[in-house]
Amino acid sequence: MNDVLIAVMMIVLTIITYKGATLVYQRFRRMYTAPIILSTVAIIIFLLVCHFSYETYMAGGKWIDHLLGPAVVALAYPLYQYRDILKKMVLPVLTGTFVGAVVGISSGLLLSKWTGFSELIIYSIVPKSVTTPVAMSIAESSGGVMPLAAVFVMIAGIGGVLIHPAVMRVARLQGQIGRGVGMGSASHAIGTATAMERDHLEGSVSTIAMVLSAVIVSILAPGLTLLLL
Repeated sequence: MNDVLIAVMMIVLTIITYKGATLVYQRFRRMYTAPIILSTVAIIIFLLVCHFSYETYMAGGKWIDHLLGPAVVALAYPLYQYRDILKKMVLPVLTGTFVGAVVGISSGLLLSKWTGFSELIIYSIVPKSVTTPVAMSIAESSGGVMPLAAVFVMIAGIGGVLIHPAVMRVARLQGQIGRGVGMGSASHAIGTATAMERDHLEGSVSTIAMVLSAVIVSILAPGLTLLLL
């Protein structure tokens, strides 16, 4: 089959699947019906049933992947909309993101250490709460495995989307600022997309937290890893 036709088919498949998952989420708002989860599962099932390889899917998927950069830049518009509020909340956002980064690093490191995982796994799981490119770079520089780090990033992102309603309910976290900081510092881009769907102010704060978390984790991860291992 022509490579261009395959690419177009996979792009159309992804768009239709995500649109369908969005419609399901709008009707049945549950933590397990988030579009990112439903669409990912649906595409995996489709590829398995039709015996398509991951490489075949990425013939079209890579073009969607190239749009991630512009999509992140587009998040700047809500930041501009709420710039006055965000300026007043600089200190709480910075403090919350710093704490979230420290907890994100230490929790993954200590839990994997206590359960007996090898240092290779530990180094790969340390940057799980930041965006994939940053996490892969941190993992590579510290002795981890880049593809494994990417898997842990996905687990952290989807896991955050799944359990955040219960966690925030137990923590009695109702404000958009606090929720945004939590989503951005714990579940990076996937959490930020979910926060943006719920509330633009929360999504804007989550965007800031996501970016700050990437910087903070890049600085703290090597030192905390040496200290706690």
